[in-house]
Amino acid sequence: MKYLHQIDKKLLQNKICLLRVDFNVESVKDSLRLESSLPTIHFLLKNGARVLLLSHRGRPQKIDKKLSLKIFVPFLEKNLEESVKFLPTIPVKLPEGKLMLLENLRFWPEEEKNNLGWAKKLSELGDIYINDAFAVSHRENASVTQLPKLLPSYAGLLLENEIANLSKIMNQPQKPLVLIFGGAKIEDKLPAIKNLLPKANKVLLGSSVVNNGAKFTVHDSEKVLKPEDWLTENGKALDIGLLTIQNYTGIIKKAKTVIWNGPVGLFENKKFQAGSAAIAKAIAKSDAFSVVGGGETTQLILQLGLEKKIGFLSTGGGAMLEFLSGKNLPGIEALNT
Repeated sequence: MKYLHQIDKKLLQNKICLLRVDFNVESVKDSLRLESSLPTIHFLLKNGARVLLLSHRGRPQKIDKKLSLKIFVPFLEKNLEESVKFLPTIPVKLPEGKLMLLENLRFWPEEEKNNLGWAKKLSELGDIYINDAFAVSHRENASVTQLPKLLPSYAGLLLENEIANLSKIMNQPQKPLVLIFGGAKIEDKLPAIKNLLPKANKVLLGSSVVNNGAKFTVHDSEKVLKPEDWLTENGKALDIGLLTIQNYTGIIKKAKTVIWNGPVGLFENKKFQAGSAAIAKAIAKSDAFSVVGGGETTQLILQLGLEKKIGFLSTGGGAMLEFLSGKNLPGIEALNT
């Protein structure tokens, strides 16, 4: 795989770079993914490249103005101090300008169909392709897996950072290694848990595992801890209880490496936020190298103002889980061909 930071910068001068980013957020206020894309854009502009930004947003079945990428133009112009030309359709030729943003890629059905012919149409607009969208690199979409076949391709600064940090904690974690997995669909975390379990000292599960009953099993491993007590509403466990908070935070305090994906309760409801907030604060106070990922989990970290006390905030949710489960991500594999 070729990394952008290794490129001969002269090769970027006056070249058009198709930069796949991930602006798949509900609002401009959801700043992690947006801000994480800025270093690569800065790098390209500084070295004389013209940049066409490519991203999807949401799951539109047709053109939906509510899911337009146009809302990100002011954010980009403010943070990059560069005017942005918004392109509502795929042009035959790009307009003048250093920075351009194409409309939501999923407004074209060919994107999710991984259509090679459509990718060729996009490739004709540029000279170089860069993937800086880790969060969508587990999807076989045209802009992720087809474009790298058609142009000289590189991994962007964000993607490189994600691969480096996640590989580090998978391959050479300092021990004790503590895994924390929550979220409503905790069964989706099973492949990652099973892959990391041999290296982990403890796996701490959120309240939703209580609702799943016997369906969630990891060979009855003594390393895997389920909540001792929990808060309920309408017969469902929606947060871990005080005993579990005390037990979990005590384990985190002794950890050298912590991986966290998924809140341990329904944190968006203040009644059920205590568990996740306590976990977040315990990680921030610990001496462990920590990696936190998943949209809701990183959102909580940002809400609590703890982002500077976390080792690495991953922009990936599903992509992070698939990477941790040992799977080859199609977007990363495409850069290796």
